[in-house]
Amino acid sequence: MKPRITVLTLGVEDLERSLAFYRDGLGLPTEGIVGTEFEHGAVAFFDLQAGLKLAIWRRRDLAHEAKVPVAPSSSTEMTIGHNVASKEEVDRVMELARQAGAVVTDSAHETFWGGYAGHFMDPDGHLWEVVWNPAWADDLH
Repeated sequence: MKPRITVLTLGVEDLERSLAFYRDGLGLPTEGIVGTEFEHGAVAFFDLQAGLKLAIWRRRDLAHEAKVPVAPSSSTEMTIGHNVASKEEVDRVMELARQAGAVVTDSAHETFWGGYAGHFMDPDGHLWEVVWNPAWADDLH
């Protein structure tokens, strides 16, 4: 399989609340909520980087589309890694997330592997890691 991942979709309880968190709080660019004319269709897309988008979709609509039952959510199912170019940028993004209403679960700190990272949860409990990895620093400038 050739990797062609272009959208990461997060199931959310309150689409408007999550839109405000990602658009207004974190500053991710979006056209806002689209697809409201369709049953189970309301969704918002955010531009992340070339060829990659983040989508937020109501959990019940996502379950309907995939034909699976709505199950309890868990913050430990996955993390979204946001790699940045410096330790200072980790601190700035963590503070931005906190001000936007995120729950900081792990304050930014030196890691055992030589990096610098922290974790926060969005309003629906999706876990994000903000990380500076010295081995990848040149790729981010």
